[in-house]
Amino acid sequence: MSPLPRPAVVGSLPVRPQAAHLRLLLPAALLACLAIPFRPAPLRAAEAATVREILDGKELFIDERQARVNDKAVTPQEVSTRNSRAQLGFPSGAAGRLNRFSLLRLGQDCFLLSKGQVLVSGKQAGCTRSSRLSVRGTNYLLAVDESGGTELSVLEGSVEVEPLNGGQPAPGGATTVNAGEKLQLSPAGVVLTLLKLSNGDYNAILGGPLFQGFTTPLPAFGSLESYLRSTMPSVSIPSAPSTPSIPSFALPRFF
Repeated sequence: MSPLPRPAVVGSLPVRPQAAHLRLLLPAALLACLAIPFRPAPLRAAEAATVREILDGKELFIDERQARVNDKAVTPQEVSTRNSRAQLGFPSGAAGRLNRFSLLRLGQDCFLLSKGQVLVSGKQAGCTRSSRLSVRGTNYLLAVDESGGTELSVLEGSVEVEPLNGGQPAPGGATTVNAGEKLQLSPAGVVLTLLKLSNGDYNAILGGPLFQGFTTPLPAFGSLESYLRSTMPSVSIPSAPSTPSIPSFALPRFF
């Protein structure tokens, strides 16, 4: 009978061959782990916003710093306007257009509009101090006045409005606002009125500062246009900004 193999010796302690093999593999495994690039978790829909367009001057600010096109804000930073208007892009693919003298703060689950107006196109939840808006891919206009009262106009799609108290869901249940409806809330989040949007309401919004003058397209404008053509054909629909085409040059002919 052949003698059994003697265990390998590391230092002064005997180590079985399998253990010695594992010790040789551990450094290589650690190096392989370090070589894998770190990928941070993707940002939620309202945790960041990128400036896409600024109109009427340069009075757009991230916190107190003047912002420029392609600048990025992240939670919990505030984006505000004075005499300018702006369009923001969210990680969800949605867009938000801020009217003059508006203040919006980025958050984890929704942005918080403290004052002014924001037009949202696409799947992007919004909040006020007294309500949370859950959307299903839509176009809506949210306005907050100086007293904290809220007005929500759903231009297309639907929005579920949930009352909040101190940032937490409050008793009373949610209210669903459908396309072509306008909801008014008190500063405490109490429903005051739920009315139909008239043709005049649509014309005023579509001809107002959140549609006129912008050249960056709204991601869900096609859905809004289809809805209006089928339900309110007399409403004047602004033309969607077109993507600039690359100019073509005629090649010289040699015959």
